Amino acid sequence: MSMQSGRRIGVAFVGMGGAVATTAIAGIEMIKSGSNRLDGLPLAGLSVAGMADYKDLVFGGWDLNGDDLAAAASGHGVLSKDDIESGAQALKGITPWPAVGSAKFCKNIDGQNRIVAKDHREAVSVIANDLRRFQKESNLDDVVVVNLASTERWPDLNDPALNSTAAFEKGLDSSDEAISPAMLYAYAAIKSGIPYANFTPSVAADVPALLDLAKELNVPVAGKDGKTGQTMMKTVLAPAFKARALHVDGWFSTNILGNRDGLALNDPNSLQSKLNTKGTVLDSILGYPVEDHLVHIHYYRPRGDDKEAWDNIDVTGFMGQRMQVKVNFLCKDSILAAPLVIEIARVLDLARTRGDGGVQEQLSTFFKAPMVKNGHGPEHAFGKQEQMLRDWLGVH
Repeated sequence: MSMQSGRRIGVAFVGMGGAVATTAIAGIEMIKSGSNRLDGLPLAGLSVAGMADYKDLVFGGWDLNGDDLAAAASGHGVLSKDDIESGAQALKGITPWPAVGSAKFCKNIDGQNRIVAKDHREAVSVIANDLRRFQKESNLDDVVVVNLASTERWPDLNDPALNSTAAFEKGLDSSDEAISPAMLYAYAAIKSGIPYANFTPSVAADVPALLDLAKELNVPVAGKDGKTGQTMMKTVLAPAFKARALHVDGWFSTNILGNRDGLALNDPNSLQSKLNTKGTVLDSILGYPVEDHLVHIHYYRPRGDDKEAWDNIDVTGFMGQRMQVKVNFLCKDSILAAPLVIEIARVLDLARTRGDGGVQEQLSTFFKAPMVKNGHGPEHAFGKQEQMLRDWLGVH
């Protein structure tokens, strides 16, 4: 475990009733009640001065579905009855705060638990008030915001409102349609001096308007799109092929999943956002374009949260001889994602205590499309990303 920081850290999830958030919360509640199972938490064995302990985390957040978290968790089918019972007292007592929703940005996900605001500016002030109330009522030293909401469609990145802080401020006043719910949360967090992470493929704190704001106010931000299953395997395997000079001729990836993430991705516009973040990883690691790199994601209800990822990789070796590698990863999506979300929150909190604002590139290992500080290409190779994080943490 890390050294006790003795600080109470609030983690506010956007999409708190979702499978990833409920899994993260139940897991931490089990640790608080004495479970020593720390499998899957990548930083569990490290001792880092000033880093919040798992037991110091307190949860809150927004969701369009107002069910209490015990009901939400049993609906997702990720956790067993025993798991929910172990964290049940805490889960039963937590209901999400009303959320900002937009059918324009996320077609297949809606709910009754909505923030009713006359415009963007009012929605932002409701979010900021929620964060202040959370800090006060839960007696927190600090707060971190993590976006786990359903994937939004891709916005027009050339829209002026997204490209300068001044234009974004004007866009809030006029409820500019280019500004998505994810951006409203990111803005509210950054303006409140609260670190923000985007674990989804949606465009949020990575627009220039918000990047500039985070830099100016020295607030840590990180993202985007959690790297859990198939892409994690890609970033492990591709550097090995490169090191052995095996030429990748094609890489066929397909996924089937039946959770709410899959349902949101059943909308072609939301799916495109996901494919945008999955697609660039290979070329950047290998140093050449893999022309036949195909990625498919299919919503298949019976599978629930148990995602299946198939990869077929065609490679050419010495003397032009062709070979194949096949990987079949039967993942539990939320079980892979939840611990990463917890570690991201702890590292962002540590960045704030160190006075390290702006993009936190050392968190690249947790993301498919890592945000970078100075406009250079992101590092995707797993081993190099891992080293970046350890160097920043100061552990060797």
